[in-house]
Amino acid sequence: MEEKTHFGYQTVETGQKKQLVGEVFDSVAERYDVMNDLMSFGVHRLWKRFTINQTGVRAGQTVLDLAGGTGDLAAKLHQRVGTQGTVVLSDINNSMLSIGRDRMINQGIAGNLHYAQADAEQLPFADSSFHCVTMAFGLRNVTNKQRALESIFRTLKPGGRLLVLEFSKPVLPVLSKAYDAYSFSALPAMGKIVANDAESYRYLAESIRKHPDQETLLGMMQQAGFERCKYHNMTGGIVALHKGFKL
Repeated sequence: MEEKTHFGYQTVETGQKKQLVGEVFDSVAERYDVMNDLMSFGVHRLWKRFTINQTGVRAGQTVLDLAGGTGDLAAKLHQRVGTQGTVVLSDINNSMLSIGRDRMINQGIAGNLHYAQADAEQLPFADSSFHCVTMAFGLRNVTNKQRALESIFRTLKPGGRLLVLEFSKPVLPVLSKAYDAYSFSALPAMGKIVANDAESYRYLAESIRKHPDQETLLGMMQQAGFERCKYHNMTGGIVALHKGFKL
């Protein structure tokens, strides 16, 4: 009997999840950036800026941006590595990756920015390839998160670091109740109006609730081999940035 996993609040066969998640992002890709600004009231830009500042990336280094989508982080990382460094913008979803590539080209970002359609659970990169790996709002959509963390660990150079920016568990009960009300009422409604797709945004809200909380994800990173692991809550724990090193 095939193993089961969750797709939002649904229970599905493990082999189905990648296809179902792929269909969600095929549907929302065109309006993804607009919806991000609407859903977070623009605050996602501050979360990502903080993440970039925590990367420690320097000129000449090689960086992998996983689940990089439309390229928000990759564009900033590209500035940091300079002409002697390399950034790989990777996403498992071709629709998202195509939009990201077009966006980078339109911004005049080329040369040392490369693209890879890749599954985080089975990264097609050699051992010890990257000084830094970033993953913003993508880990919760991965079927086997532990396997993905282990795959990332393998591709990092000794001394390299992983940064995972992801929705997490609010630390205040009052905030948690308000966040639930917003997520399950406002998000699908906005998805219907802006992207003509309420169901995909209902899934995204559910996927946040099924994602491991701060301490659980910290433990998973440690299990994958990362050291000096810690997390930083933002906006009351609605979002958390996890960081770990391969020493």
